[in-house]
Amino acid sequence: MSYSHEASDGSDRVGIYLQDKHPIRENMELVQYAEEQGFNEVWQAESRLARDAITPMAAYAAVTDDIKIGSGVINNWTRNTALIAQTMSTLEELAGPDRVLCGIGAWWDPLAEKVGVDRSDAPRAMRECVEVTKRLLEMENVTYDGEHVNVRDIELDVVHGDSGPRTVPVYVGATGFKMMELTGHFADGALMNYLVSPEYNQKALDALETGAERSDRSIDEIDRPQLIVCSMDHDEEKALDNARELITQYLGQQPHIMKASGVSQDLIDEVGDAIGGWPADKDDIKKGMDLIPDEVVHKLTASGRPEQCREKVREYADNGCLCPILYPLGDDPELMIDEFADGYL
Repeated sequence: MSYSHEASDGSDRVGIYLQDKHPIRENMELVQYAEEQGFNEVWQAESRLARDAITPMAAYAAVTDDIKIGSGVINNWTRNTALIAQTMSTLEELAGPDRVLCGIGAWWDPLAEKVGVDRSDAPRAMRECVEVTKRLLEMENVTYDGEHVNVRDIELDVVHGDSGPRTVPVYVGATGFKMMELTGHFADGALMNYLVSPEYNQKALDALETGAERSDRSIDEIDRPQLIVCSMDHDEEKALDNARELITQYLGQQPHIMKASGVSQDLIDEVGDAIGGWPADKDDIKKGMDLIPDEVVHKLTASGRPEQCREKVREYADNGCLCPILYPLGDDPELMIDEFADGYL
């Protein structure tokens, strides 16, 4: 399978990324509007302990016709591989073929540790999960004796309805280069992270290509949508401040993402001390925001006036992103959708 920047209608592929910033019913309306404006994909986060991904995905599938719907991302620790495959099969039944995208990630600490999950040996655990999930979605009978995944004589038990192979590609939400290399080796695609710089993408592509070569594939066979924070406003300072809040949370709570983009350890430590780890309250986040310079916001996000956002998204596309998945942080998400309705290249 080969991928390009273009959607099936010849336009630039573009998607929207949703977390918990807006109420679910408002998100449903945003997804409908994005579909009307020609957006190709919607990816739903499962971040923190705020909102699961599967419930909104089902809601989006019920009110749209064509837009692809992805989990961005569920984790491989709290749902076993059989449940992941069963869930994606059910979503395909609801949405129809060729619409569901399964994104799986390795979760993060301290959240995982606080609920009793030991994430050691994360790359191997991810590989085993993806391998078995893909086989189950192909409607195989699977026995697998791994270090993290152990199943015996299981298959998707479809008695009523279509029992043919599911059309659900499996993506890994990878950030670290070891996980990125493994993704190139065994997954259908990499859901590349946000709050990283376009320069980071080049190292990620090198790792993906190394992994792809191990499985006798070209990197062109690995799909590469990428989450991109897009804080758009006609008032540039307002747009930057909206993005600064999110950056502050991630600097203090998921510093591995920032390290991958070369953010200084001093700044990471300083912000972490200010907000006090996870979970952080609004007052602590405000203290941390004051430490984030504009240059870091511009480095890690597409923020500012519409033309500034479009230019930054083009940078990610020029550095290996095949489909920008835009997270609307501004107060007018329809503005962002409108600005990208005709593509970005």
